[in-house]
Amino acid sequence: MRRQVCWLLKVWVPVWLWLAAGLAMAQPAQWSPLLEADALAAILESPATVRVVHVTGDARDGVIPGAVRASYAAFRGPASNAGQLPPLPQLQTLLQQLGITAQTPVVLVHQGSSASDFGAATRVYWSLKSLGVQHLAVLNGGFQQWLAAGLPVSSETSSVTPSGYEPVWQDTWRLTTEQVEQSLEDDTITLLDARPSAFYLGQQSIAAQPGTISNADNLSFDTWFEGNRLKPADELQQLFSNNRPRQTPTTVSFCNTGHWASINWFVLSELLGVSDTRLYAESVVEWAQQSRAMDNQPGRLAWYWGMTRDWLRQLAGK
Repeated sequence: MRRQVCWLLKVWVPVWLWLAAGLAMAQPAQWSPLLEADALAAILESPATVRVVHVTGDARDGVIPGAVRASYAAFRGPASNAGQLPPLPQLQTLLQQLGITAQTPVVLVHQGSSASDFGAATRVYWSLKSLGVQHLAVLNGGFQQWLAAGLPVSSETSSVTPSGYEPVWQDTWRLTTEQVEQSLEDDTITLLDARPSAFYLGQQSIAAQPGTISNADNLSFDTWFEGNRLKPADELQQLFSNNRPRQTPTTVSFCNTGHWASINWFVLSELLGVSDTRLYAESVVEWAQQSRAMDNQPGRLAWYWGMTRDWLRQLAGK
């Protein structure tokens, strides 16, 4: 009898501990991919274990109490193309330092300085989801919205216990440059340029060549915003209905370096439930480095004249 009890303890105690750990890290009530400041405040007051991560902003401005900081650049590629993915060992080390596992509920906080800044949170969200983290959210309006709500602020980040998480990258929400090249003649895929129209039309560029990927549609990331905040869900749905690109089984969002494109990916995939929405992370900066097919390319003379005109305007302060 004693042996049977000991055997049961050996078998079931680890199971109970595993179940308890899973419950402790379960998705909290009121959870959503997009959280308002008051909803996040309520979640943080509950017993749930949540990791709040500031990815942009000045440390002197403080943080949400209990939060940690992680440099947005740590989730990005080199200066030659920030859209590239860092090596998996680097990302693993980063997640372990932040105490993140697959079951950790993570809220990503950008500074909220602009609509563009929102892309830092959504790009990290996409990276963490691809690394197997299951419960993710972005704070709508970022830290500026938290401050505007008069919620508490801490002058110091928290220290966390490192995790032993060993993530495996999933390409479920990604298309590589080679795959995008193969998709150009594929009528089941819509390429969606998230940049403002000046980039799409080849009037402005930070890449080696102006213009957009051949046969791409355009839906600028700032379509979804009122100031630094995403609009309400019903308005997002209406905006998408009014500006919807071609309806195909797969939609691939891109921009210059996968920053703005991650906003379109987030809105379509996580908020509007558009199935098989993917991100071309390296985007036009990588695409334009070689003679790949592009549309809306101005003539060389017009391109150089546009660059000179913009330079003169900057000198004149206009």
